[in-house]
This record gives sequence, structure tokens and C-alpha cells, in this order.
Amino acid sequence: MSKSWRVPQPLALFEVRAPDGASIFVRRHGYPAGPRMILSHGNGLCMDAYYPFWSHFIDRFDIFIYDIRNHGWNPASDRRVHNVPTFVDDGELIVREIDRRFGEKPRIGVFHSLSGIVALHHAMRVGSGFSALVLFDPPICAPGGFPQDMEGVCSRLSVSTAKRRDRFENPEAFAERLSRNPAFERMTPGVIDLFARTTLRRAADGEGYELACPRDYEAQGFGFLFIWSMTVDWDGVACPVKFIGGDPTVPHTYVPSMDLRELVFVDYDFIPETTHFLQFEVPERCAAMTLEFLEGRGLI
Repeated sequence: MSKSWRVPQPLALFEVRAPDGASIFVRRHGYPAGPRMILSHGNGLCMDAYYPFWSHFIDRFDIFIYDIRNHGWNPASDRRVHNVPTFVDDGELIVREIDRRFGEKPRIGVFHSLSGIVALHHAMRVGSGFSALVLFDPPICAPGGFPQDMEGVCSRLSVSTAKRRDRFENPEAFAERLSRNPAFERMTPGVIDLFARTTLRRAADGEGYELACPRDYEAQGFGFLFIWSMTVDWDGVACPVKFIGGDPTVPHTYVPSMDLRELVFVDYDFIPETTHFLQFEVPERCAAMTLEFLEGRGLI
């Protein structure tokens, strides 16, 4: 029988309101006296779906999770500002509000995909604000090292996402559809059901369920991602960074640099036989590698 994942109720829930009026809901979980860990997700997803991964930190860390604007718990806002610079601004607001409400202490950032790109641009702008970053497969460079490869990947994802079905009868129907998608075939037991429950919400008109991140927003996120991947400057990031990737021989995984000679200077590991969704496929292994890095740096 498949495992059933249930995300616990947060210890605290609060709203961060951006200057343009967009709402971002931040949830606190875990051990309040522990080191502070802030986590976010990839394009079109939500942090509750990552619970099989971040559940491994609950007994040890003061955890704050948030969905990027227009994703997950957050209502849809102006699509014209649905872009990486806005997400970076939101991230700065979120970390300041966490400190204001719960007191300042060092922050560890753990981010996947799109939020990893956001975290790197945050670090380049303000010197990070984090004592360390653990980034899971941020889409900086497709294996092979050519900019046109990344541009092609982002363009294809944008076009295919814009054509994707965005409404379903119920989460079970969505889960059944996902189970037939080769991109989800490596998921750990029960994750597809959790993924379906957490990335859908009841449709506003009462007719079934719709994607919490509207399809056009997700497509736009892919469409603009290429340029922000190209402008990551590792030299501008002051804090220690661990890059954990999917298997570079598997389609749609990424490596940390356009110049492959730089890989010897980047703290980079990958997990064989995993994809861009590695935190859903081997969550325990991803958590163990995160802890190993933080312990090695004397951060926990």
C-alpha cells in the first residue's frame, strides 16, 4: 500500500504583503530553538509538496517555508510582475519579516530550481543574508555548457506549459494523470498523491480543481528564466553554497556553470539516477547531503 504523506499544521502562519499588494503566506514548522532554515520551491510547485524532504529537518531546525508569489497558498496577483526581480524583492521582505517577528539569528537557505536562481540573485544583490545556501538543481546550465541549450530548454518548457491542462475533476484524477508522465516515474511512494493534493485548489467557479499556480504564470516563469540563469555570478555570492544536482546524464538536469572548468571550484555533487525532481525521488538522501554539508561547515 502506498505511503500517505500528511503535512502537519504549522506552528505559526503569517502574511507578508508586498508593496504591489501581493500576499505571500509564510509557515513555521519544526523546532523553534534550532538553527533557522528557510526553504522554497521550483516553478509551478509549492512547498507542502516537498514535505517528504523537509520533514527530515523538523526535529532539529526552526523551519520557515514559503511559496513564491502566485503559487501554493498565495492568491494570484498581477502577472506583469511575475518575474525573478520581483521574487528577489519578495525574498528580502520575507527574511526581514521573519527576523522582526521571531528575532534575528543566522539563516540557512535551502532552495530548489527557480527559487535557487532567486536565492543566488538575492545573494549577489545584498550579500546573501544567509550563512549558507543549499541549492537543488537550479537551472543554470544544461549539461554540455552552451547557452543556446538552456535557452532552448526554457523556450520548450514555456510553450509546452502554456498548452498543459489546468483543470481537473479532483486531485485523484490529477494524480492518476501524473503517474503516467515519465517525469514522475521515479517518485518515492505516496509523493504523487501529495503533489496532486497540494498543487491544486478548488476552482473559483466551483467546477472541480485548478492549478494553484495558474498555467500562464508558470509558462511565463519558464519564458523569462533563461536570462536570469545566464546572469548568475558565483563570484558575487559571499556565503558558502552547496549545489546538489540530479544525474547530469538524465534529461532536464543542470550543472552549476556555463564554463565547465569552473566545476572544480564549485561545491557540487549529484545523485545518480535522479532527475530535476530529486527531492521528491530520494528525499532522505537529499536531506542527508544537506546535513553533511552544514555539519562540515560547522553551521549545525
